[in-house]
Amino acid sequence: MLINIRTSEANKIIVQELTRKVFPGASENYISRVAFAYSISKGIHLDSSNKEHLLDSRGKEYKDDILFGNYRDYYITIICQHYQVYKTDPSISKYIKMHIDHGLSLMNKLFEENKNYSGLDFLLEHIEKGIEILEENTVSNDAIIFDDKTRKIRITNKEYFAKELKVRVGETFDGDPIYFGLNDTSIHNNAHVAVAGNSGTGKTYFANNFLKQVVEGSKGKVNFIYLDFKGLKKEDEKGLEPFFTKTKAIYIDAPQKPFPINPLSFIDNVNEKNRIMGINKFVDIITSYSNIGKVQQQTLRDATRQAFANAKKGGYPTIKDIYNNVVAADNRPSTLREILQNLSDLDLFQSKVDLQNDFLNKNYYLSLSGDLPNNIRFTSVFLIINYIYNVFMNMDNAPIEGSYQGMRYVFLIDEAHVIFKEKKSQDLLEKILREIRSKGVSVVLLSQGIEEFNQPSFDFSSMCETAFLFDIKDKTNLRMMQKFMGIGEKHANALKKSMESIEKYQLVSNLKEYKIAELFKA
Repeated sequence: MLINIRTSEANKIIVQELTRKVFPGASENYISRVAFAYSISKGIHLDSSNKEHLLDSRGKEYKDDILFGNYRDYYITIICQHYQVYKTDPSISKYIKMHIDHGLSLMNKLFEENKNYSGLDFLLEHIEKGIEILEENTVSNDAIIFDDKTRKIRITNKEYFAKELKVRVGETFDGDPIYFGLNDTSIHNNAHVAVAGNSGTGKTYFANNFLKQVVEGSKGKVNFIYLDFKGLKKEDEKGLEPFFTKTKAIYIDAPQKPFPINPLSFIDNVNEKNRIMGINKFVDIITSYSNIGKVQQQTLRDATRQAFANAKKGGYPTIKDIYNNVVAADNRPSTLREILQNLSDLDLFQSKVDLQNDFLNKNYYLSLSGDLPNNIRFTSVFLIINYIYNVFMNMDNAPIEGSYQGMRYVFLIDEAHVIFKEKKSQDLLEKILREIRSKGVSVVLLSQGIEEFNQPSFDFSSMCETAFLFDIKDKTNLRMMQKFMGIGEKHANALKKSMESIEKYQLVSNLKEYKIAELFKA
């Protein structure tokens, strides 16, 4: 397939001007190659049916061998990757033309507005940016969706509860109950909840009662996992025994008792493309919290691939298997060896587990000991979060029956402010909040402060429709409290007044079933 193209009439002049002024001495075909690469680097997809994208063909003509030189296959590959088409697709020549025209227009505007900006400045800046992107080796946080064959083997749709789920969140000072219609879509757009308050204000008491009522109200059909990032003290364990008994929650004190999942089993062991994506994601999670270099990342990737290749048909390797492969490849001490050894020696995860999501039909309180190294705690939590996210995203949507959203699960993260510190963690949490609600999952975030919910890149409190605010340290920052609560000037004075007189086991909320920003008892 020969690819001969003509630029637009307007861009014929631009090619000449760029060649004369910005890239003196360069051939005109070089300018078009740079323009093509510059356009592609913007990440946009052009549409040949759009007249603004597919311009006229009355400009500079380029023959196949002149335009591409010795790099024809590379340019074709770039288009195939960008548009997910095969190399014989008849639209490839149109895509190349559109991106050359688009890139020339962008470059012309750039140099017109920056008279002192040279062609060398341009090349150095954008080549450096490209290298940085390659070095970042960004892995998508998207869930890996299994094909039908894998889904039948791996995924069982967890039962949902689609009747009314009312949670008593407190009472007025006159003793009247206040209810939250968790899954009532006529009142609430989502079931995500943000809870903030200082230690000792009643936040944990509130959260435990919330979970207890969800379990009771759904007759055990809606399950939960409580991720306690700070770890329980012995005296706290005893105080929670009635909660564990009432909810039939399994208390896991890591690393004394392993969590009943194999975090590697979110990886598709049937579909090759998905397996590669899953392995890359696993490597990315380990990398994010251990600061290992590029060489160690590749060692981990190779060791994980080898572990999957060695696993019995239909089975999954363990982190111990991967650790052994890393040691076999390079027996020298390293950060990678240390973190894998800790993960495997501490037995944080079970090696053999039921792949049919049995743990989702039980309630768990996972306490991660504060004595664990930070990189192990972060890595463990996000292996679990990633696993749960991927499992639910491979399930059918939970339907809305009448006005009630079918509910399957409550995913509660305590000490959420710790997780908000990492950009990678923020990105994954944002994606979960956006996507998982259709699967019947409520995410509840507990934090000591409110500033963590309002990150520069994303406002997490806006994704948690219902907010409960206990006493906090910075009660003078009215704007931030308003933002956390998602309320405007109309209720600002009421919020200010309530927070000035708030006491232990008291809170305010933006709950639509009660008076916004008015104090009540938890």
